[in-house]
Amino acid sequence: MSTGVVRVRTTAPAARIHQALTTTEGLRTWLAEHAFVDLGQGIYEFWGRYTPEGERGRQKLLSVDDTSVSFSWFLNGTDYTVSLAVEERGGETVIAMTQSPYPTWGDGNDWAETIQTFWPLVLANLVEHVEDRPVFGFCDFTTPEQRFETDIAATPAAIIDALTDPDVFARWFGARMEIEPHVGGRWTMGSLESDETPAKILALDSEHFTLEFQEGMVASWELKGSEGRTHLTFVQSGFDTTNPPYGPWMGWLSGFADLKRMLEVPEWRPMWHSMEMPGLPDGVLTLE
Repeated sequence: MSTGVVRVRTTAPAARIHQALTTTEGLRTWLAEHAFVDLGQGIYEFWGRYTPEGERGRQKLLSVDDTSVSFSWFLNGTDYTVSLAVEERGGETVIAMTQSPYPTWGDGNDWAETIQTFWPLVLANLVEHVEDRPVFGFCDFTTPEQRFETDIAATPAAIIDALTDPDVFARWFGARMEIEPHVGGRWTMGSLESDETPAKILALDSEHFTLEFQEGMVASWELKGSEGRTHLTFVQSGFDTTNPPYGPWMGWLSGFADLKRMLEVPEWRPMWHSMEMPGLPDGVLTLE
């Protein structure tokens, strides 16, 4: 059976992380709209609009100890086994999410993309929470609207640079990107040489960046700066509203969480530590 692992690093103490992983209040902050945890009674539940197939009663607690919690999660007709654990790796405190089965990279399935990107987004929220910063945001699975706004303590120029400079992009997103940085130019995650259907740049200036993908989906960033801060509005549109692309949406949002941290947190290091995914090609990610 395939297994995937997503690891994020944090400066928070292990006890703080364990509390966030194993309490009702913790889960309601970083993971889900609703949650209820009673470890003594073997209950570990989360549900609501920020959870795929968000009905209550889909999780069953499997085990819990001083450093981890494991549960089953019934989704899309499959029983997944998930473990959330605190690890010490190379002198760092790392939070590891391990899930089995785990979708294979690039299989083109919308549900697979949702499973692959759900955990990076909520783990980004977890890192913010345990470091006493506001959680970044959630994906609302009850609406096809995909619009997200946030304020970042940086200039629009710094954010445009982070979005369009491949070296800077790789630092906060954790993946390679290639770009022809002009209107009409090509953009792709990975390599332009190997991508037969790259996105097209529709807008690129000091306050706007817009990409159009081959299937007609459009991703747009609008930046409004004032006194060294920027209000970022990110919108994804041009898709079939009966089948919203939640996977790509969560992928972008999880990346933006660390873009914000890169520009705001002193002595920042990428929160993305490492990832293990079935079928992941060498060189796509820039993680350990």
